[in-house]
Amino acid sequence: MAKEKDIKTNAMRLLERMKISYTVVSADIPEFTSGSDACDIEGIPHECCFKTLVAEGKSGQHHVFMLPVDKELDMKKAARAAGEKSVTLVPVRNITALTGYVRGGVSPLGMKKAFPAYLAREAEQFDTMYISGGRIGVSVALRPEDLLKASGGTLSDLTTG
Repeated sequence: MAKEKDIKTNAMRLLERMKISYTVVSADIPEFTSGSDACDIEGIPHECCFKTLVAEGKSGQHHVFMLPVDKELDMKKAARAAGEKSVTLVPVRNITALTGYVRGGVSPLGMKKAFPAYLAREAEQFDTMYISGGRIGVSVALRPEDLLKASGGTLSDLTTG
């Protein structure tokens, strides 16, 4: 569980309520930076660090996609995973109102509303993976199966290539 009392986010509260073990990695990152840069600053290996993207389907339903920070979301694969004809990323200006998190600090856990979630298959190869803890400069390390449990997500083929 988190040891730093000054850092507590909705994502961490959700994990604690579900009795899911996690650790916190934090660094002083005052504003949005790329996921790769955040990994470098926090000392996290890129391959096991996952970003969170929010998209809207043709149906109007929102979906959460979690994929490695160095990979790109394949929009056709994302739509297929979500059972949509197509999906488009939510504009940055709408992220906070929709999720409760700011750009660069969007966690797939503890959003204002729970949306269907999809975790890239690349996560299967790791014992521990990292996601945003819900603040810029704060990451949470946990097991992929625990992330799936907490997010209600499913493993999916999401990335290009």
